[in-house]
Amino acid sequence: MKQLHKPKLAVWKFASCDGCQLSLLDCEDELLTVAGEIEIANFMEASSAVVKGPYDLSLVEGSITTPHDAERIHQVRRASKRLVTIGACATSGGIQALRNFKDVKAFTSIVYAKPEYIETLNKSTAIADHVFVDFELRGCPINKHQLLEVISAFLSDRKPVIPTYSVCIECKRRGNVCVMVAHGTPCMGPVTQAGCNALCPAYNRGCYGCYGPMESPNTAALSQWWKQLGVDETDLVRAYRTFNAYAEAFRKESERHEQ
Repeated sequence: MKQLHKPKLAVWKFASCDGCQLSLLDCEDELLTVAGEIEIANFMEASSAVVKGPYDLSLVEGSITTPHDAERIHQVRRASKRLVTIGACATSGGIQALRNFKDVKAFTSIVYAKPEYIETLNKSTAIADHVFVDFELRGCPINKHQLLEVISAFLSDRKPVIPTYSVCIECKRRGNVCVMVAHGTPCMGPVTQAGCNALCPAYNRGCYGCYGPMESPNTAALSQWWKQLGVDETDLVRAYRTFNAYAEAFRKESERHEQ
């Protein structure tokens, strides 16, 4: 009996720390099931073996920071039937997008002995700023269960079921006491997309915004609340400029408080 064609999965890396790719390897037992349904055709983090495209689904980690990568992402897009970006770097430019608010030449002149040999772009940008993206999976790193849901959804030709509400909903479901109300601890939870199961608030720490802005975040209201807690303008800017500094909602709010 002729064996049915298995969909080809490719995983690509751009400017990033590899943490989101490792989330796929961290699936362990679940990964065995996934591997039985698909052909992992290109995944340099796991194997040096490469199967030529085209690919049914490409997962892209990392931001675009060099002219070479700006060209390479178009090659990946052309070779991919569906393209999903994974993680804060790929969806909003990542922590390296802090360069976007300053002069990148000043950074390279300080860090590198021979900055003239460094070929880099002035900004670190999301993959969607360069090519069409079928879906963006947020997180720093991503949630492995959400990743499996996305892979399963696209291979089944359906829309992924990923929440767009805030971390506050996860806090309520876990029965967490609100750290801002009860302890006066600044927390990004009200404007951050769910996905971590309210990990930090569960340990009486404020949310750091790892999953980026939720759908329609009221960042102005949160900033006003933080001011009532004694947070100054400088620290407000820093709060919005972390893993998802160049996500539009966080970027605009940080610029509003920049002096």
